[in-house]
Amino acid sequence: MSLQILSERSVSAEDPLDLMDEIEALKKEKDASILAHFYVDGEIQDIADFTGDSLKLARDATKVTTSTIVFAGVHFMGESAKIMNPEKRVLIPDMLAGCSLADSCPPDQLAAFQDQLRAQGRDFQTVAYINTSAAVKSLVDWIVTSGNAREIIDRVPANKEILFVPDQHLGRYLIEVTGRKMILWPGSCMVHEVFSIQDLIRIKKRTPGCVIMAHPECPQNILELTDVVGGTEKMRQHVMSIEKPTTFLVATEAAMIHPLQKAAPQHTYIPVPGIIASTGETCACNRCPHMSRNTLQKVRDCLKNGGPEIEWKDYFQQARAVLDKSLLK
Repeated sequence: MSLQILSERSVSAEDPLDLMDEIEALKKEKDASILAHFYVDGEIQDIADFTGDSLKLARDATKVTTSTIVFAGVHFMGESAKIMNPEKRVLIPDMLAGCSLADSCPPDQLAAFQDQLRAQGRDFQTVAYINTSAAVKSLVDWIVTSGNAREIIDRVPANKEILFVPDQHLGRYLIEVTGRKMILWPGSCMVHEVFSIQDLIRIKKRTPGCVIMAHPECPQNILELTDVVGGTEKMRQHVMSIEKPTTFLVATEAAMIHPLQKAAPQHTYIPVPGIIASTGETCACNRCPHMSRNTLQKVRDCLKNGGPEIEWKDYFQQARAVLDKSLLK
């Protein structure tokens, strides 16, 4: 048996409670705070100082008083925390925790398309979902999250066209709820793209009185069957507002079940299955492989080793101006 396999087994065999105790001690020793997105594993959320959706965590990052931030999420979130806190050290548990949605909109391709639209005489503003790289954020006029998108769209002057990047499904939903026409970038999230409409219909028929909740990143055929469309914080607030025990079918990243159960334990939550498009078979594939790269071991290790670290880039300054006006004002 190789040393690598032995090493991996020894790491995986570490007791979660021991890891949590070690992380708490390291937080004090390293003067660090942990921010955790609702999509990482529940055990990481439980040891975090701040949990939430992208909007809440972007705002929380500005309130951190420690010299170090550990962001348990994906790379663009760590970038945003660094942008908002240039003087702090920002660490992420795994530098390979990326985002399929962010990857679908490379900054060079966006800049080229913007130039093409300007050459055509189009007068537009670019609105980007927060699930984008810092380089893309430096090229746009507004940043939105699922929690503030409608409010920001209303702030775009009526005489301007809107180029919405990168999520075509969220953009299509915003067209419907705001009435604004938009040029949509053809991007999508690998997790929200795969929900099985057939399984959703089947589970709904088997569960009388259930309520379907779906993230606006889901395709239109899922949203057409949905009772509550909203980002993760809206979902959490909704289940907290209902006292009667209810069964919720949840079409978003499966780790979201953890904060829902903590917020409103009287309810039952069923994750909607995904589907493997190439084979047509259903699966438990509604987990983001990038979010899943965050583990207690990696949180411990990045605290202990002081890395991986998000380094400041020149274009972060322009991105900060956009984040400031979009998320903080």
